[in-house]
Amino acid sequence: MALNHVVAAAINLAAALLSIPVIAAGIWLSTQTDNACVNLLQWPLIGLGIAILAVGLAGFVGALWRLPRLLLAYLVAMLILALSLASLVVFVFLVTTGSSGRPVPSRAFLEYDLDDYSGWLRQRLDSASRWDGIKTCLASTPICPSLNQTYATAEGFFAARWLSPVESGCCKPPTRCGYTFVNPTFWISPIDGAVDPDCAAWSNDQAQLCYSCSSCKAGVLQNLRREWRRADLILLVAALGLLAVYAVGCYTFRQAKTDNLFRRYRQGYT
Repeated sequence: MALNHVVAAAINLAAALLSIPVIAAGIWLSTQTDNACVNLLQWPLIGLGIAILAVGLAGFVGALWRLPRLLLAYLVAMLILALSLASLVVFVFLVTTGSSGRPVPSRAFLEYDLDDYSGWLRQRLDSASRWDGIKTCLASTPICPSLNQTYATAEGFFAARWLSPVESGCCKPPTRCGYTFVNPTFWISPIDGAVDPDCAAWSNDQAQLCYSCSSCKAGVLQNLRREWRRADLILLVAALGLLAVYAVGCYTFRQAKTDNLFRRYRQGYT
């Protein structure tokens, strides 16, 4: 019996340790500029990770000090958390389906279209007041100003294969607008009036640029998609590990109860 309780305690401690990659994924997302500005996934992840840690430690205490009620509460709570994590993995995968960018003539970088992304993600940015906060946050970062230090010529900028989605969508006008390059964040408007809303939204004001453009929203969503997919791989491994540990924990708990009943049965006949 003592060995069973030690094994159960070790299993519950392993469940608590599986919270670390969940919390780490949330913290990593919070360090990414676009995620910090949009502020959607990182705090739910950190909160879920802390809950898994707390429940796992409660199960560890319950197993080590032989508290059946606490262990039963642990099993119920951990099942809910494990299923919540697994559901979140599936949800993130589904809402991040969409574009990986579109090539444009004479450019090495890609450009992005807002309609290519899931409706749920687009709705998170549709509110004017919410987007105002996001674009103000983006404008306060060095994302766009740093391009002027990196690319001095049109040839170098147009050959920038690794331009990020936010840089492509927010820091310059869309290629279809026909603007003439001066530097990465300053462009000369064509003679013809801009019909495309994104072309009309472009401004050489360094605080505005294309932050009001749909292409900027698409660039933000593409960055979120890329970073959420990376985090989702970590969450998938954590979810599978948590479900496996939970299954072993249930078996150990059941075996301990069976051994306890058998011991009482034997004591009744001795």
